[in-house]
Amino acid sequence: MSARSVDIRLVKAGRTKIRYPAAVVADDGTRLTVRAPWAAEGVRDFGFVRFEPGDVFVEHYWRDRWYAVKEVRAADGSLKGWYCDITRPAVVDAGAGEVVVEDLDLDLWVPADGGDVLRLDEDEFTASGLAERDPAAAAAAREALDTLEALARQGRLPGGQETGSR
Repeated sequence: MSARSVDIRLVKAGRTKIRYPAAVVADDGTRLTVRAPWAAEGVRDFGFVRFEPGDVFVEHYWRDRWYAVKEVRAADGSLKGWYCDITRPAVVDAGAGEVVVEDLDLDLWVPADGGDVLRLDEDEFTASGLAERDPAAAAAAREALDTLEALARQGRLPGGQETGSR
């Protein structure tokens, strides 16, 4: 990709959920890595982590994998952990300077301190009806979540992170 920045567009249920600019860090043709500040308004407190203005995300998107891995750091540079989205493979449109990622509801949180790896939003995934509409995609999504969880528990998330979780 020749552009040094792209717009990340997260789509859910056919609609754009959020769109934000990101700086391209690397692109090997399969994995695109970008850096972006926390893009939502204000603070989002999940209970197990807070995303807030000043946080920086290093995001890894694959054109051939059903997930994205996002390393999350606080404004002071301290590592908060990794937020992993289960998605369809990313569609990178270099001409438009855009990366489109379809969120499939399932998520994984891996804390930097080696605490519990959390599977998130399985109820939303079930309620989405994806299993009925597109059984192959639903199976790929569940497989991706299982794969990421296993890698996280081994401290080997893709994207070069050493998680410390065991």
